[in-house]
Amino acid sequence: MLAAAVNLFRPAAFAERRVPAAEVEGQYRYWRRRILYASLIGYALFYLVRKNLSLAMPMMEKDLGVTKSDLGLFLTLHGVFYGFSKFANGFLGDRTNPRYFMALGLVLSAVMNLCFGLSSAVYTLGFFWLLNGWFQGMGFPPCARSLTHWFAPEERGTRFAIWNTSHSIGAAAALLLCSVLVGADWRLCFLVPAILAIGGAVFLVERLRDTPPSVGLPPIEEYGQVPTGGFPVQPVASTGGDGPDLCPVEQVGCGPVTEDGDLWRFTVRQVFLNPLIWTVSVANFFVYTIRYAVLDWGPTILAEMKGIKLQHAGWTVAGYEVAGVFGMLLGGWLTDRVFRSHGGRTCLVYMVMCTVFVALFWKLASHSAVANAALLCAMGFCIYGPQCLVGVIAANLATQRAAATAIGLTGLFGYMSGVLSGWGLGYLAEHTGWSSVFGLLMVSGLMASILFALCWNAGHGPGENRAAGPAR
Repeated sequence: MLAAAVNLFRPAAFAERRVPAAEVEGQYRYWRRRILYASLIGYALFYLVRKNLSLAMPMMEKDLGVTKSDLGLFLTLHGVFYGFSKFANGFLGDRTNPRYFMALGLVLSAVMNLCFGLSSAVYTLGFFWLLNGWFQGMGFPPCARSLTHWFAPEERGTRFAIWNTSHSIGAAAALLLCSVLVGADWRLCFLVPAILAIGGAVFLVERLRDTPPSVGLPPIEEYGQVPTGGFPVQPVASTGGDGPDLCPVEQVGCGPVTEDGDLWRFTVRQVFLNPLIWTVSVANFFVYTIRYAVLDWGPTILAEMKGIKLQHAGWTVAGYEVAGVFGMLLGGWLTDRVFRSHGGRTCLVYMVMCTVFVALFWKLASHSAVANAALLCAMGFCIYGPQCLVGVIAANLATQRAAATAIGLTGLFGYMSGVLSGWGLGYLAEHTGWSSVFGLLMVSGLMASILFALCWNAGHGPGENRAAGPAR
């Protein structure tokens, strides 16, 4: 039984028969749409059982006597564990079948939400939320593997941007759902999303598949007419398709090791010895500091600093997420069409604008719900462009062979920001007030801008430049 469970998570074997050449174009379009929307919906459901705490926090303070520092510590530990998990599972994500790996993570996260919603002791709540952070880290790596295997480098800015709307869709859904549930009982903010997430895991198993060859299609390099220097393929015996199959060398049992060495040495060179990936990872730390400061503390900031009712604050922060969707989509388009896959350039523009809007929100004396919502939405529009494109930059630099590992590293830095955006901001708010919080956010915006400027020329890794041919 254990062997069968292990085999379930291995990368899917290549299909016995290749799709006939005349059907490849239509099948590729079908599967790419299916992989994109299934992974988008699946990851949005991860947010449903992750971003449900922010609306419940004010009620937990009153009901359980939990302090802001305690709640901030929950957010910090959750973020740190999530960051380490995203990094560790990034390495696994390059080597597992996303269909089952992602579904398992969603189920385990749902179970932690059920346990959290039924608990009352501070330490017990912290323990379950910490474990939830670890299981949440199983969500993104399978998506990174899928997107880089199904889409070529110069498509990834737009496709990652479309997929990345899952963050905002999921977070907005969690905020809107919990805005309704928190009025009845804050525990429902955890129990109801958990049930929805379990149903979502079944959806993932039914919809997702692994690589194009696992459904009988050629790999993206062959389909997109991309030179295969960075992701070599070996001809193997034909299994009935048109001509020999192509087999990625990383596939277990598929031919000899290439001149690049094994996957681990390739990963070390392309990820851990790549200064640009480290630079964009540190930049991601500051991006996430701002992103989660608003997402986690936004309802409390609006209620205490701007005098907006808690239920209305939930809708306002949901607007921040919706605005982020448009920021992502425009950022992906600009990266692919204007900056020619140089995502660092787009990120620099976005972070400069974001820092300006943080300053305006901080200094605005008015308690107008409309004015504050507009500035918060402007911040969301700007922060989600870099949040999306950091993954594109890392994936392109690392190539598809190590994309999940590279994005896992950027995610580790991103979620280590929980030390600031969680416990750090909670402590500052409790002891010095919100002005100190916004001073820290301004510094974060400036640091991210400087680091993205250093990534101005970050482009593709070896072997992932498209040869002449029509774009798909």
